[in-house]
Amino acid sequence: MKLTIERAALLRALGHVQSVVERRNTIPILSNVMLRAEGGKLSLSATDMDLEIVAGVAAQVGSDGSTTAPAHTLYDIVRKLRDGAQIELDVSGEKGSMTLRSGRSTFTLACLPPEDYPLMAGGELPHNFTLSAGDLKRLIDRTRFAISTEETRYYLNGIYLHAAQSNDVAMLRAVATDGHRLARMEIPLPEGAEGMPGVIVPRKTVMELRKLIDETDGEVSIALSDTKIRFHFDEAVLTSKLIDGTFPDYDRVIPANNDKVLEVECKLFAEAVDRVSTISTEKSRAVKLTVERGSLTLSATSPENGTATEELEVSYSSTPLEIGFNSRYLLDIAEQIEGEGAKFSMADAASPTIVRDSADSSALYVLMPMRV
Repeated sequence: MKLTIERAALLRALGHVQSVVERRNTIPILSNVMLRAEGGKLSLSATDMDLEIVAGVAAQVGSDGSTTAPAHTLYDIVRKLRDGAQIELDVSGEKGSMTLRSGRSTFTLACLPPEDYPLMAGGELPHNFTLSAGDLKRLIDRTRFAISTEETRYYLNGIYLHAAQSNDVAMLRAVATDGHRLARMEIPLPEGAEGMPGVIVPRKTVMELRKLIDETDGEVSIALSDTKIRFHFDEAVLTSKLIDGTFPDYDRVIPANNDKVLEVECKLFAEAVDRVSTISTEKSRAVKLTVERGSLTLSATSPENGTATEELEVSYSSTPLEIGFNSRYLLDIAEQIEGEGAKFSMADAASPTIVRDSADSSALYVLMPMRV
């Protein structure tokens, strides 16, 4: 294998794939990226056996061939080369090595045989549809903060993607929850997604997918089965196993009769929560909301730090209410709200609260209160 490629192009393609590679690997070949050159194109792929990313990039190929090279080392070398540099990759020398030349720099990397490289089995992916990059971005951004990191409840370690009905309209819905808060985002169901199974896309896949979306503004083709999902971008393909588990019936935790409605200006509210929570203890991060007609008082107390209060003018006309929340969770939700106003629908101090963007009904958040 012999080829010449521009630094920026190789760096971008390596950036897509190398982050899949785990820093600590018990199987040496999984630390490597597979490089395959043929027909004026270099294809790079990396996998951790659950997730695989393949990226293609144009190159001047002198002779076709393939090898596998240490992913993080190769990425660091290319990153440190000069802007605009031309890079030559050559595997025609001694067996088990690849030479990288650029300007006056020469690196020789130890390689492993490409035939030992594991490929993720393809299998049938019967459900196919396309989403705009913008829609996929919104589905992820509005929900990923609520993905659980608790390994014992592995079925919550991802985003639940499924077809659902909302006021008799078919929707594609993304849901994530960690048991303390829940995020739900929906868009009209794309053509071809009817009859798709509900699938749980793992957290690592979600994070890698999100990085790839920033590189495109076109359509993303999605294909899935009960066990796998594939996302096809302009220059990259991400294939991932799905979480084998049952996502809980989240509709049960979304309250239907919360009649106390509080409307606040989101930016002012978030800034006030942030200020007041400076006092709260690191462990509980509790902030108390005291709501009365037309006003909201935020307060926090801790034995070691003292107390803090701040008052805001709000729209509220129900009976007075005191309710406590984790300030970090409040801020996470406030960050998702793009409009000026946030709408809190509450029942009492012990029941879950619904939060929505006043101007956009496609996203819904549920937050469990705390005792304060």
